[in-house]
Amino acid sequence: MNISPRDALSPRRGIYLGLAAYTLWGCFPVFFKALAGATPLEIVCHRIFWSAIFLLILVGAKGKLGALWQVMRNRAILLTLCCSTLLIATNWLVFLVAIQRGEVLQSSLGYFMTPLVSVLLGFVLLRERLRLWQLVSVFCALLGVMILIFQHGHVPWIALTLALSFGAYGLLRKIARVDAMLGLCVETLLLAPLALGFLLALETQHLGVFAAGSWRLNLLLPLSGVVTAIPLLLFVGAARRLRLATIGFLQYLTPSLHFTLAVFLYREPFTLSQLVSFVFIWCGLALYSVETFRQSRLVARHLSLG
Repeated sequence: MNISPRDALSPRRGIYLGLAAYTLWGCFPVFFKALAGATPLEIVCHRIFWSAIFLLILVGAKGKLGALWQVMRNRAILLTLCCSTLLIATNWLVFLVAIQRGEVLQSSLGYFMTPLVSVLLGFVLLRERLRLWQLVSVFCALLGVMILIFQHGHVPWIALTLALSFGAYGLLRKIARVDAMLGLCVETLLLAPLALGFLLALETQHLGVFAAGSWRLNLLLPLSGVVTAIPLLLFVGAARRLRLATIGFLQYLTPSLHFTLAVFLYREPFTLSQLVSFVFIWCGLALYSVETFRQSRLVARHLSLG
């Protein structure tokens, strides 16, 4: 069978697109720390509003306004997207709270846990079967979280909220069966009126930081919408070209970068108990990744023989 040059280069392009997407997501703490001076809620509202504008322009440029309208007329999909909108907005808000509180390490922990939370949600809600080593991987992650709670005497709520909200968000977006860009556009459009209303209320009370004299915030706050959308578009391009197992390995780049920034750039305290907790979670991720990769190879071999 002859393989065209375009098909041969497709996986390589997918790797480049995936690396770009997850690297940008991994650098989010740097960008959002530069928005110091604005409250997390104000930043989230700017992020929602400018994302909606940017994505609406993109959808129009791609000639998909008709498809967007069809999505918004589908009650079942719209209801699912309403729920996913609340989850992703919660995730964005808690992430910004973590950044401004200097707890990038907790955001790293949360996104390391997200894949295993997705596995657990699939097991509980979608009745997806878990193999032995997948069960062991989930147990390792839970043990890591329990160590943190025992050592510090409090629940790592930032990490758990990030993991649960993004895991549940992924579950709902899987159920919705809608194009990634159209789905995100609908989600931001649903919240855009509320976000704009909140921002206008801040301005009328002279409490907002946008257009208040800081050129840095005047430039970066609108850019937050573009920064939100671009990694997602890169991810969509990668997902179309790569196997799911490859995407699964690439996704750990984001929390790894968060972890590196937290420890080596922002000098956040990294205690022995946190190290032990992270080791259990990393072991869980390693077990799950190896098992997923092994299973995907078995399936591919079976299909090739069949």
